[in-house]
Amino acid sequence: MQKKKKKKNILLWVSGTLLLLVVSAGIFAFSIISKPFSLSETVYIYIDGQKKYEDVVTQIRDKAGFPSEKIFRMMAERMNYPNKVKTGRYAINDGMTMSDVIRLLRSGSQTPVDLTFNNMRTAENLAGRISQQLMMDSLTLLNALRNNSNAEKYGFDAETFISMFIPNTYEVYWDTGIGNLLTRMKREYDVFWNESRRDKAEKLGLTPAEVSVLASIVEEEATYADEYPVVAGLYLNRLKKGMRLEADPTVKFAVGDFSLRRILYRHLEVESPYNTYKNAGLPPGPIRIPSIRAIDGTLSPQEHNYLFMCAKEDLSGRHNFAVTHAEHTRNARAYQQALNERDIY
Repeated sequence: MQKKKKKKNILLWVSGTLLLLVVSAGIFAFSIISKPFSLSETVYIYIDGQKKYEDVVTQIRDKAGFPSEKIFRMMAERMNYPNKVKTGRYAINDGMTMSDVIRLLRSGSQTPVDLTFNNMRTAENLAGRISQQLMMDSLTLLNALRNNSNAEKYGFDAETFISMFIPNTYEVYWDTGIGNLLTRMKREYDVFWNESRRDKAEKLGLTPAEVSVLASIVEEEATYADEYPVVAGLYLNRLKKGMRLEADPTVKFAVGDFSLRRILYRHLEVESPYNTYKNAGLPPGPIRIPSIRAIDGTLSPQEHNYLFMCAKEDLSGRHNFAVTHAEHTRNARAYQQALNERDIY
């Protein structure tokens, strides 16, 4: 009887101990599972089409640090995440648990990117800038921008297509495809070119695409935005009179060198549809992607009689404007002399 009682007590003790160990282990595991990430700032995980589950784990380990990588892996396996890795940019915030992160990644609930581009001259510049911010290859995007079929699909041609990109900041997903990006930019373009802007363009006798072309010249010509309406008015005056624009920035574009300080005779003779010293009217496309301020300055030109302009001799970046060629010649001579004195060629 004593032996049975002793054996029973031992069994109870063992059972109790095992139960205590199980409960303790459960409590410990739960404390790890529920332990949040401790971060001083938001961490972003980027998953492209080539990244696999192990790459995701490595990113989280390196950028955020796991409360427990072993338990994260166990939970991820249980939640079947290794087979459901989705591309995108995901934010891990302070206080999120491992299960929160797994659910976030598995659901594909991305955090958008603020896509920004401004001060872009060429399609190459634009493609490079966008590819730095999105999961997008710059060469593939550049080819899409140079594709006539793409341009026509959105109502442009190969020369004017980049004017569809209005410089601004746009909220998009990091893994947005090129087709979706182009569609989004066309939607934003249509919003920008509202009834008011289209009415102003029509009064000037220009299409929105032509306004962008002229605005690109205006922006390259004028260093200071307060000169945009003045310069735009001057070029519009020349267009109305059937005069060639003779805009130096178009020559720089044709030559392929915007760093030129002096435009020489050999530059003026370059054969290019963008050389407005040799060709009448507007060039076939913008020589840069004009800013919103340049477009609006062009749409609201200053009314005056100026037909000529020349950089000021103080090299401030501002201009002397003239009505007559004789006055312009004097201004040009003063500017050339200033360049000579400073040995600028």
